[in-house]
Amino acid sequence: MTRRKQHPLEYLAQCFDMVEVNTSFYGHIKPELAKLWARRVEAVNPKFVFTAKLHRSFTHSPLAVMEPTSAATIRPSQQDESLAREGLDALASTGKLGALLIQFPVSFKNTALNREYLETLLGQFIEFPRVVEIRHSSWDNPETLSYFVGMHVAFCNIDQPLIGRSLEPTEYVTSPVGYVRLHGRNYDQWFEAEKSADRYNYFYKEQELEGWKDKITRIAQRAEVVYVVTNNHFQAKAAVNALQLKHMLSGQRVRAPESLLRHNPDLKQIADPLPEENPSLPM
Repeated sequence: MTRRKQHPLEYLAQCFDMVEVNTSFYGHIKPELAKLWARRVEAVNPKFVFTAKLHRSFTHSPLAVMEPTSAATIRPSQQDESLAREGLDALASTGKLGALLIQFPVSFKNTALNREYLETLLGQFIEFPRVVEIRHSSWDNPETLSYFVGMHVAFCNIDQPLIGRSLEPTEYVTSPVGYVRLHGRNYDQWFEAEKSADRYNYFYKEQELEGWKDKITRIAQRAEVVYVVTNNHFQAKAAVNALQLKHMLSGQRVRAPESLLRHNPDLKQIADPLPEENPSLPM
């Protein structure tokens, strides 16, 4: 008798209670795939939810590598809105959509035109719990926070290399949803990396995670739910740091795939292995 291959999400759902869908930034979620994801995790962890990135056509210039992103350079089509909503609606219908992440690059600055565009965009997707990630420090002011509170929109608190006017670490709560994203601190390759994945080649030290543990704890005191995403995904560093944070926040041992423990033996101090099975292809 052969054992059924586990889907990667079934592994994740045994270790965590949420995952941020990154593929929706590059291609719209297919409704049938969203429902498959929901079925896979429900059987393993009924508490598991997804957050999903809004497609890049709404937040980035098509030539973002060559020109700054602003309301004047972002060009989503009607088809983009239709396809984005189709996938998000499918995921929301399963009860597994925790939030929609609207992620802008650092070149998206706090200008009158950009504020107007953001207000329109937030209205387009008002039916979903919305989180806005803005990386330029010009947005870090009482007016922005007050506006987000009035719109019931979550401010995304981020950790990133502080270069130029990059947004510094914050712990804002502007809606029932608290959101934290840790990008790593790879200063050397943040803008100069030969491959995009190299930007996220960073492993947080325990002391650095302790600082965020304190921030997350304070955020949790003011929010109804808090989503914490490690985005330093090079060579599974995000998974290790996420497990370390989970242990710090819960005070309990965590679970991890045997392969992760094998490549990161220090994890064995806080983690126990999952039953090892062979996952199928990634989602």
